[in-house]
Amino acid sequence: MIRSLFIAATGMEAQTLKIDVIANNLANANTAGYKRSRADFQELMYQDVMTPGAISAEGSQVPSGIQIGLGVKPVAVQKIFEEGELVNTGNPLDLAIEGDGFFQIVKPDGEIAYSRAGTFKLDSEGRIVNSEGYLLEPEITIPPDATQITVGSDGKVTVLQPGSTTPVEVGQIEIAKFPNPGGLKAIGRNLFVETPSSGAPITGVPGEDGLGTIQQGFVELSNVNIVEEMIQMIISQRAYEMNSKAIQASDEMLQTANNLRR
Repeated sequence: MIRSLFIAATGMEAQTLKIDVIANNLANANTAGYKRSRADFQELMYQDVMTPGAISAEGSQVPSGIQIGLGVKPVAVQKIFEEGELVNTGNPLDLAIEGDGFFQIVKPDGEIAYSRAGTFKLDSEGRIVNSEGYLLEPEITIPPDATQITVGSDGKVTVLQPGSTTPVEVGQIEIAKFPNPGGLKAIGRNLFVETPSSGAPITGVPGEDGLGTIQQGFVELSNVNIVEEMIQMIISQRAYEMNSKAIQASDEMLQTANNLRR
């Protein structure tokens, strides 16, 4: 009887975590480049009351045995790197990756981080930066007199300057991909960093070696499906309620046993 209390408690804790993950997905439904998360669970160990295949006292073999599960535990909160919808903004510094890959961003400490959010801007020196002011890697500087900025699907950045009709190349955007993007560590600010699980980054020119292409004037939206998240939230809520009912039933059975009279 006591066992059931602890088993149901693990179920309630698991559903609480799942609701936390869903809440974060919904909170970032309008965050550019956000990738939704999914909570994965695993059953806990089993208590063998009678091992399957054991020999009974009469010499026959037990066909299935008695194994009692001890609950559930969370094993992963995985990022789903499905591509989000691309929306046309008309802003020349809004860039989206169509296909596989991440923009490379230089953090203030010099570490390279990776992002799918391409809402870029210019700093006071004309360098391309993200919304936090972190530099795009490789560094690209736009001349102050540039009248037009063009980013090709291959990441080549060119500008037009007054008195000239010939585009001038000012930089080349390189993007990166990973053997296991699900192993990247999310650090907030739409950024990820490399981990041993993700593998080393493979960098290159967009459109080559399996890398995606750059779409200028577009922003990649979050890949959160609000309807799906709401359905998962309802399922989790009902599972939480059923686990609480199991605790309540166990408590009532213990109370009944406690009230027995000789």
